Amino acid sequence: MKTDISDLRGDFPILDQLVNNEPLTYLDNAATAQKPNQVVAALTHFYQTDNANVHRGVHTLAERATAAYEDARHKVTHFINAAEPAEVIFTKGATDSLNLVASTYGEANIEAGDEIVISIMEHHSNLIPWQQLVLRKHATLKYIELTPTGELDMTDAETKITDKTKIVAVAHASNVMGTVNPIAALTKMAHQHGAIMVCDGAQAVPHMPVDVQALDVDFYAFSGHKMMAPTGIGVLYGKRDLLAAMPPYQFGGEMINFVHRYESTWNELPWKFEAGTQNIAGAVGLGAAIDYLENLGMTNVQAHEHQLVNSLLPQLTADRQIEVYGPHDPARHTGVIAFNIKGLHPHDVATALDMEGVAVRAGHHCAQPLMETLGLVATARASLYIYNTQDDVDRLIRALIETKEFFSHELIKAE
Repeated sequence: MKTDISDLRGDFPILDQLVNNEPLTYLDNAATAQKPNQVVAALTHFYQTDNANVHRGVHTLAERATAAYEDARHKVTHFINAAEPAEVIFTKGATDSLNLVASTYGEANIEAGDEIVISIMEHHSNLIPWQQLVLRKHATLKYIELTPTGELDMTDAETKITDKTKIVAVAHASNVMGTVNPIAALTKMAHQHGAIMVCDGAQAVPHMPVDVQALDVDFYAFSGHKMMAPTGIGVLYGKRDLLAAMPPYQFGGEMINFVHRYESTWNELPWKFEAGTQNIAGAVGLGAAIDYLENLGMTNVQAHEHQLVNSLLPQLTADRQIEVYGPHDPARHTGVIAFNIKGLHPHDVATALDMEGVAVRAGHHCAQPLMETLGLVATARASLYIYNTQDDVDRLIRALIETKEFFSHELIKAE
């Protein structure tokens, strides 16, 4: 990581502004990350010099656009250590990627009586596609529960994953509690029972080194906008043999080989799953974001976030008026921290923090079954990224103190 963090923040002009007459402290990175100048410049360059549709054009702009698009695929391949570019499918985002797997592999392979196992901490994007699939197929959905510390109960996982299990789908890291799950161990467990492993990596890929071959996952999904790329671009990694056997997800241009009046044949991987004009500029922007992260080094990105978590998490857990959800050990945490001030609604907390220029998220975070399990309606959530600093942590703590003082009469009633 750059030794002078102010140099890094200079790449993100959006951070240099006042919100409610206070310096912006952006702590909503689990929802979306800000974009550095380098990514914006890559988008501008593409639209100003190379904009054209890809693959089938023979003119110069089309060839340059195709080269830029496929170069981005190669960058993703290297970034997550896929075996080959054919295993990297461009999608709209992690949600689209997970729906693709459920609608293709799931439709073709799940039958009545089969079981799909997910965790109770899943984002709706890695829950509803499987929920709806089992309803259509008359199969069964099972949930791996949590330990008292907010981590995945691996003993329960051993009970839930059986020879009836055909798919295991679990997030690499929780978007609510910051819990990092043992994906390699879960994958081994799934494979021992003949099931495939689907991993939602939306909260992992931007924050830590990810090696899909070392994890041995069968599918891995993530979004570009959470790692400083544009919105509307994402990735589905899949093992070649599985992707090759799956039917197409959508039909139209680009994904075909030959079309006759009454039958058609499909293109090769990865283009079989990329129907229509793709988000070409988004892919270019994703490639630029990967360049930016690789320049920093993902181990350095992770170390920087851990340094901030090591400061923030103990301060939150030490406050008797604040309830923190998920692991209290910083070493077992990403930069996502969910909390509530006892006696206050999280929406009131988030609004009060915004008046101090501190941007956090409040709500169920698209994880309502998890909220039900925790006995909650919603939480506040602060999430850190590479451009956050110790000063941001200090501002959050000061803003929380001021919020508690402002609502002190409500907090007295709660105790």
